[in-house]
Amino acid sequence: MIHKITIFLIVVLFVTACNNQPILKATNNMTINDTPTMTAGHAAVNGISMYYEIYGEGRPLVLIHGGGSTIQTSFGRIIPLLAPHHQVIAVELQAHGRTSDRNIELSFEQDADDVAALLTSLNITHADIFGFSNGANTALQIAIKHPQLCRRIIAGSPLLKKDGSFPQFWEFMKQGTFDQMPQAYKDAFLAVTPDSAKLMTMYQKCANRMIYFKEFSDAEIQSIQAPVLLVNGDQDVATSQHVVAMSKLIPHCRLAIIPGGHGAYMGEITTLKPGYQSSDFIVPLVERFLEDD
Repeated sequence: MIHKITIFLIVVLFVTACNNQPILKATNNMTINDTPTMTAGHAAVNGISMYYEIYGEGRPLVLIHGGGSTIQTSFGRIIPLLAPHHQVIAVELQAHGRTSDRNIELSFEQDADDVAALLTSLNITHADIFGFSNGANTALQIAIKHPQLCRRIIAGSPLLKKDGSFPQFWEFMKQGTFDQMPQAYKDAFLAVTPDSAKLMTMYQKCANRMIYFKEFSDAEIQSIQAPVLLVNGDQDVATSQHVVAMSKLIPHCRLAIIPGGHGAYMGEITTLKPGYQSSDFIVPLVERFLEDD
């Protein structure tokens, strides 16, 4: 499967500015609300019914989940930390969770168009965007295709080129089966959409997107004008070397490489550790990045 990256950091958190900007420092003065008020809805978006949830008030912060996931499997641990300071708008993408499907394969470009159309339907003209894994790729596609919508981008665990991960990862994707899909993802999907056929379709479309992975070109990456924070685990799907290389292509970029696996820094459900605490997560770092003018 995926080999561990043999990079060990001396400090708990290493953050560097990609374009000689000041180093970001985490703070601990977070206000935590364990049960933030939530409203939910569906919007007609580019031929699908797109599910979203809204928490809190303030400057809009859009959350885009990873492949095969729901809002809660990706962001359930940190939404209560973000909601006191933002209007959090969490979405579910085509074929995922409570959002309907269309008769085309998944793509980052289409997901970007769908999120952009949803924001327009909600009368949101400018937002911060936090995407994780495939959602990070979608967030960066929004910055490329819909730059007017983007204030700042947090891209957690992006993978933009095939050489950004180990050959074994791509081979695993080609040989993978539904049985190997994390049970937590299956359970979360069926809890909100109890339809095993739809679950299987979502799985196959997610697998196809990786089997026939479309790389981001250097020109596309270099066109991103919004400030970007790239976040990666040092034992992530994408190698640290890949994320560092991508950070050098993005004009206004900062980089954080954090000990741990895929999404451990935000409590993603498949890497969530027993007995976790909110202080384990990168929310203070995210808040510091979003506060900068």
